[in-house]
Amino acid sequence: MITLKPKPAIRLAVAILFLFSLSAWIGCGREQAKTEQQAAKSTAGLFTVPADQLSHVELYNVQPVELQRMLRLTGTVNYNAFKTTPVISAVGGPVARIAVVPGNHVQRGQPMLYVSSPDYSQLRATYLKAQSAFNVADKNFSRAQDLYQHHAIAEKDLLDAEAARTQAQADLQTSEQSLRILGVKDPQAALKTTVAPELPVLAPITGEVVDQTVAPGQLIQAGQTQCFTISDMSTVWVIVNVYQNDLADVRIGDPVTIQTDAYPQKFSGKISYIAAALDPTSRTLQARIVTENPGEKLKKDMYVSATVLAGTIKNALAVPDSAVLRNAQNEPFVYVSAGQNQFAQRQIAIGQSIGGRTQVTSGLKPGDQVVAQGAVFLQFANTLQQY
Repeated sequence: MITLKPKPAIRLAVAILFLFSLSAWIGCGREQAKTEQQAAKSTAGLFTVPADQLSHVELYNVQPVELQRMLRLTGTVNYNAFKTTPVISAVGGPVARIAVVPGNHVQRGQPMLYVSSPDYSQLRATYLKAQSAFNVADKNFSRAQDLYQHHAIAEKDLLDAEAARTQAQADLQTSEQSLRILGVKDPQAALKTTVAPELPVLAPITGEVVDQTVAPGQLIQAGQTQCFTISDMSTVWVIVNVYQNDLADVRIGDPVTIQTDAYPQKFSGKISYIAAALDPTSRTLQARIVTENPGEKLKKDMYVSATVLAGTIKNALAVPDSAVLRNAQNEPFVYVSAGQNQFAQRQIAIGQSIGGRTQVTSGLKPGDQVVAQGAVFLQFANTLQQY
């Protein structure tokens, strides 16, 4: 039996054909794997919510809106310096008695304390002397008028008598005013007694007594000793510190809402002053807010929060606060509808939260449908589908 050996050319052709088939098979496998990976990638961020559970989901159509820009600051309450004044006695001497204490409300002209003043005797003597001089000058002028009418004296003598009367009257008015400053309401009463009365120190304005710096028996000096401080608490100042990055959002006249943990109500104010220089230590700028204080509830040194209404943001994109969630890295995101009961998680950048809406600075465009209600439900459902 004769055995035929394959020729070398035939063996080579068979080997080439085998290698070609193997390469084609590997190539097809790679293309199929690539297609599957792309398909998986295209749906990696999507998940489906069953139709019977869509009742938990409410969508919000993102459109440009106008937002009120707000700046939140902290501050402290202080007296309104334009409505606060020290009470300085115009009378010198020992304090006889005190009529009011801090916390009391006083009316302008109300006695606050009484002073036993040694100045009274001197002023009384001056007043008596001026009263006597005026009486003499008045009689001399009347006599001069009568003599002039009978051509008994020259006109010059009449004018001299009139000038003397005018000067005496001015001296009397000055001494009378000095007694009134001491608190003597009726200077004529000074003519009837030599006993120095307790002279009152009167409230210069209406307001609340916020400080007392004298005590009974203390010797006070006229025009120098501060006895009390009165402040009209119907308005107060709220002093806040503004960081330089926020200066563009703060202007004189901006309305401000003031809140404190002590009361549920809000107080209204306006920025009235912004300092000219930064504090070199804190790198902040001081601003003053004149605040209405109904019921005088805001007290000095009370801590408050101040929300400055600093203009508007036009054509802003915003979503309800309930739509914004955060991932494990504390990054904000929303769920966006992709149609056919499908949703995708979308990373966003956010700005301020204003009136129940959060400004979105990037990540969304007008027309996007985001989940406003039920976002937490979707987050839970998405987590379950990943396992």
